[in-house]
Amino acid sequence: MFEVSNTLGAGFLEKVYERAVVLELNERGMRAVAQPVLSIHYKGQLIGNYSPDIFVEDEILIELKCADALAKEHFAQCINYLRAADRKIALLVNFQRPKLEWRRVILNL
Repeated sequence: MFEVSNTLGAGFLEKVYERAVVLELNERGMRAVAQPVLSIHYKGQLIGNYSPDIFVEDEILIELKCADALAKEHFAQCINYLRAADRKIALLVNFQRPKLEWRRVILNL
């Protein structure tokens, strides 16, 4: 993340950072996939799909933002994605400011 932030700086759309982060992680030997389609189930029934920004090694969700600041809604989104994916760890990353802002989000089951 820091390499992408240091190289590109602030001001691009999320999609630009998404592509750069996936490229950087893959170059570092990590399996990162942009916009994977994950299923949402309710009471055992498939009710829809969603796509987190990046899924790393089938374990860590990365949600990218370009916002003035990370908000409670961003954290809630990460928690919901973790529940739906049955995962425990997400990174919430904001590229909007010159200094990269990030938070680790952990789902306590």
